[in-house]
Amino acid sequence: MLPWHVLHWDAGHCIFLGAFYCAISILGLGITFVVLKSIKDYFFGGGEHH
Repeated sequence: MLPWHVLHWDAGHCIFLGAFYCAISILGLGITFVVLKSIKDYFFGGGEHH
């Protein structure tokens, strides 16, 4: 069931979905940072080469 289809909101729903969306946002920001840094290193020769 999707969160916007829940008809009876209570504190449990708000706390759970708030924590869930916060965690998803943090993961998304981390992955975006890593991908952008990898692209920058690839095109501009940054980073250490072993």
